[in-house]
Amino acid sequence: MKEVQTVQLIAMIGWLILVGSALASYRFSWGKGLTMALAWSAIFGGVFVLFNLIGGQ
Repeated sequence: MKEVQTVQLIAMIGWLILVGSALASYRFSWGKGLTMALAWSAIFGGVFVLFNLIGGQ
């Protein structure tokens, strides 16, 4: 693994810890948290597919 990739990996882990602790502070129930995660995944997935369709032409 290159040095730049190692730094990026460490930064990504740091961001995930930061986001996870912020979400934990809201004290969501597991059901609501899972619903929100699925909703955001659907949004980003839809945008990803849209950009791939537009960029493929």
